[in-house]
Amino acid sequence: MLALTSHAYRPGVMTELSERTKANMDVVLEQTCRQLPHGGDHDSRRFIAERLIEAAESGHCTLGELGIVARRALAELIGKGG
Repeated sequence: MLALTSHAYRPGVMTELSERTKANMDVVLEQTCRQLPHGGDHDSRRFIAERLIEAAESGHCTLGELGIVARRALAELIGKGG
């Protein structure tokens, strides 16, 4: 699960995320990290979670939108060598 309270922090901005958005983020994070060895290490999961938070704060809150963001983050991680 994402370590989120009812607010997500972005420098200078505090944005409240809906419970549905947080649930969608959790689902997408778990689905995406299953593709990593052992479900991903802390740094990999955090990298993807940060991308999801940024996307949600920008208004991309559906499973489909968040899934795209997570897959791009995963591809970036793999491209960097994990």
